[in-house]
Amino acid sequence: MTAENIKHFYIPDEQSIYLLSHKDAKKLKDWFKLCTEQLQLLGYQDIELIGKGAFGFAFSGTVARQNSAQNAFHRQQQVFKFSRINLPQHVQDRLEEEAYMLSLVDHPHVPRLIEYQKIKKQSVLVMERAKGEDLEKISLKYGPLSVRLVIKIAAQLADILLYLRDHQQQNQSKPIVHGDIKPSNIVFDEDSEEVGLIDWGSSVFAQIDQQGQFVGNNVMDLMSSDMQQTNARLGDVYFIGEEQLNGGLSSVRFDEQGLASTLYALASGQSSRFGHKVITPNSLGLPKELAKTLTAMMSDSPELRQQGGDYFIQNMQYIKNVVLNDQLHLAHVSLIPSRVSSYSKEIDTVVYSSRKSFLRIESYDVEEELRLIDDAQFERYYKNFMQGMGDTEKAFVAAVSRLGKYPVVGGLAVRWEKTGVFIDSSLNLYDSTLLKSFEASLNNIVHFARAINRVGVFKCCMFNARDTLHVERKDETSVFLPEKSMQIPFELSEVSLSEHDSRMHSYFEDGDDPDELLTLPKALMAVIRQLNSIHHTGCIIFESLPTHLKIHSDYKLLNHSMELEFKSLLKDVIDLIPTIEGLGISGFMKLPYKDTRFFTHQSQLPDRFYPKNPRRVT
Repeated sequence: MTAENIKHFYIPDEQSIYLLSHKDAKKLKDWFKLCTEQLQLLGYQDIELIGKGAFGFAFSGTVARQNSAQNAFHRQQQVFKFSRINLPQHVQDRLEEEAYMLSLVDHPHVPRLIEYQKIKKQSVLVMERAKGEDLEKISLKYGPLSVRLVIKIAAQLADILLYLRDHQQQNQSKPIVHGDIKPSNIVFDEDSEEVGLIDWGSSVFAQIDQQGQFVGNNVMDLMSSDMQQTNARLGDVYFIGEEQLNGGLSSVRFDEQGLASTLYALASGQSSRFGHKVITPNSLGLPKELAKTLTAMMSDSPELRQQGGDYFIQNMQYIKNVVLNDQLHLAHVSLIPSRVSSYSKEIDTVVYSSRKSFLRIESYDVEEELRLIDDAQFERYYKNFMQGMGDTEKAFVAAVSRLGKYPVVGGLAVRWEKTGVFIDSSLNLYDSTLLKSFEASLNNIVHFARAINRVGVFKCCMFNARDTLHVERKDETSVFLPEKSMQIPFELSEVSLSEHDSRMHSYFEDGDDPDELLTLPKALMAVIRQLNSIHHTGCIIFESLPTHLKIHSDYKLLNHSMELEFKSLLKDVIDLIPTIEGLGISGFMKLPYKDTRFFTHQSQLPDRFYPKNPRRVT
């Protein structure tokens, strides 16, 4: 692998390729082809891109390795982690630090380092590949995991944490902090039910041990400035605890917090820790001892968190032997209706949500560059925007974001009033095997919505990035000129419905959206109003960037007799694209009113523990 080829290893953006401009999409395809060819030249097969983040990306491949004991060859799966070549050098150097920290860890549940090398400016870390899928994918596949699996995963993670803090066992002077324990960093083999803890990019030596004492080799270490300034890395804000989030000195307690957040998320079918005060660990049907331990570990009180962490580490060896009944299954009830499509379709779901400003707990000035988001993949936007929200509001937004990980299109409109919460929905899932998990994620949204007490509206659309239309221009002074063949796609409902069959929730009835910054021309708005008068459901979103306009949509026509008129109006939308001026996003949604659900306010779910004698429960 030459330095000339290595330098091209770069992903433009973390988003679906279908949302990229033509230039960036070609760059991404060429880059992937280059990576694949280079790894093939080195003898690797079955190459695939398995992950990417803010600092780098990872490929996997298999290679033939000789077994010296049996004098035979076997195929070994390996992971190649590259730093992003466009990052500052001191940031790229973190990959070398990650390799060093991983080289110190020798544990059966941690894939080992194979080698680290640096070719010119490109750093490459090669390690074993853990068998299985990460627990975030497992969670999305099954929804809340069974009590048995949660306990089995908990016991293995407790063993890893014990190992990391036992520095004498490692012949190291200081305990090691992983710093980013979360479901997507834990690989799970469904056959053996064993875990593998991966991604050591946030790993550091602990500055404080479990007793809260400074860790050092000698007196000079303790007097150094290194003990006055944290060496901790941030980790994922969806899962790390308060001390790590607020820049405290690195501690083995960091990983206890990540572990508690992970177990809570897996048991509740979530992708964050924010909702633990509404959907409490005590409400998840876990054994009482484990539930109360997690409650303590996620408490607002530092003393309770420490006591809970100590109890977990000391007693997980006993908790893992709790008697369970595999025949015991809790009844599953869906709180919001959703439909499974009768045919298969490739879906790259993207979630667009507006009306987030009223969710802020206090006045919070979001910087202009955060509001003028540069694409429709909102994960980074959420994490910045949520700084002005309380935990319940954060949990609600994170739960909505999780919907984008399913193959689903449609929308939600949540309307808070003094008497309770009204939720309108039109949700179409394109994989029947994910229905139970998807419904559990929807139920979580309902629970968080019921716990938010204020008056306002939150709207969210889910569209298929594969249907996004792209129009490009040379610079901001030019107009967007669509190709003559461009069409906005739409589907016909399975059965034609006349207007009186259902009332509609219109996107115009609650006024202009204060969170949307793109003002559309009057002529274009007039066409959209005409579309609104036709019996349909779905959304259209205009995303205007300096040289790139994206039109995201998901339309289903309910009144088939209006097909020609509907198609003509969509053609008018395309014809009016050159009149669009300014930057920002503007979106519109229409939902059937007949699916409205009403819920009273509820601040917290009631306690629900695993039965003391599960064998007596039928």
